[in-house]
Amino acid sequence: MTRVATSWLVYRLTNSPFLLGLTSFASQIPILFLAPFAGVWVDRWDRHRTLVITQILSMLQSFALAWLALARVITVWEILVLMLVQGIINSFDMPARQSFVVQMIEQREDLGNAIALNSSMVNGARLIGPAVAGMLIAAVGEGYCFLLDGFSYLAVIASLLAMRITQAPPHRERRELRTEISEGWRYVTESAPIGSVLLFLTLVSLVGMPYTVLMPIFATRVLHGGPHTLGFLMAAAGLGALAAAVSLAMRRSVLGLGRVIVWSSSLFGLALIGFGLSHALPLSLLAVAAAGFGMMRHMASSNTILQTIVEEDKRGRVMAYYSMAFQGLAPFGSLAAGAIASRVGAPRTIMSGGVLCLAGAACFAARLPAIRRVMRPLYRELGILPAVPPPLQE
Repeated sequence: MTRVATSWLVYRLTNSPFLLGLTSFASQIPILFLAPFAGVWVDRWDRHRTLVITQILSMLQSFALAWLALARVITVWEILVLMLVQGIINSFDMPARQSFVVQMIEQREDLGNAIALNSSMVNGARLIGPAVAGMLIAAVGEGYCFLLDGFSYLAVIASLLAMRITQAPPHRERRELRTEISEGWRYVTESAPIGSVLLFLTLVSLVGMPYTVLMPIFATRVLHGGPHTLGFLMAAAGLGALAAAVSLAMRRSVLGLGRVIVWSSSLFGLALIGFGLSHALPLSLLAVAAAGFGMMRHMASSNTILQTIVEEDKRGRVMAYYSMAFQGLAPFGSLAAGAIASRVGAPRTIMSGGVLCLAGAACFAARLPAIRRVMRPLYRELGILPAVPPPLQE
């Protein structure tokens, strides 16, 4: 709801595609610079306590947005500052949240299902929230979306405080911050599976994900609608993502997720091209639903592979780089998309991103055999593959 309300408010105040991109840039750019440090601290700190703190700070940020919007004194620059604050909070919240998943499950083989179920809940909210936001914005304005968001954190904080965690991450000796950052970077870059998955996710986030930032332009200029149209488009993307998460939750093994990444990212690229070509609401809804499906399946599959093979004492740092790949570089994509859309139009911008996603999928597919050769011994060590795999499992 807040994401839709923020985009609509900025576009209503400025009518500027560039400032739409700049707002998304401000909310995500802190992750790029703070993620390596946050990853080290997440490996050091109690992840449960970290999440409680980040949720309290996020609640205060939402209430600040609500107060300014309801008082009708909010400006685009205040929105940018508050989005920057939320980005700083998210720099710590995201790696802590991703790393905390392992502490909430008792058996490692359930990890993929846990990640997929988490994605199902997130995308269930993405399905309902935008539609509700569109109706609320049309009826009473953006401020009430921010207000409801602020109150929703009370339930999140209460849920976290009610948890009793029995699994704690292994204790490790603390070293200099710079040393631990360097160790995490070497671990990521020297591992062919981890490095390849993160690099491809970075590309897709950079050139593909900005389609959500440009949604208000499609809702108004291309499809000639209003906030309801924007809500329907965002809800369709959420529906596709929810379907992807549910389908992944039904998988019984991490095996084969490399192929899933290839075809899901290809679907994402084709859907973006179709969305850019469409001028009819039904076709646009179908295209963004397919885009949501492809992107979520790619993201959740990448997350599952990383969480499965990463060493426990480096989990926070790897998940910080995952956050940086998924959201840290996305601001540059949003900023570039806003600037390019101002010159060549939003449809051409989105279609270009789709073509680049298809090219990335082809490159990842070519590298997949080499990645599998490295991952097989890890899977055997974890008991995912038998000691002597039959030919069919190769």
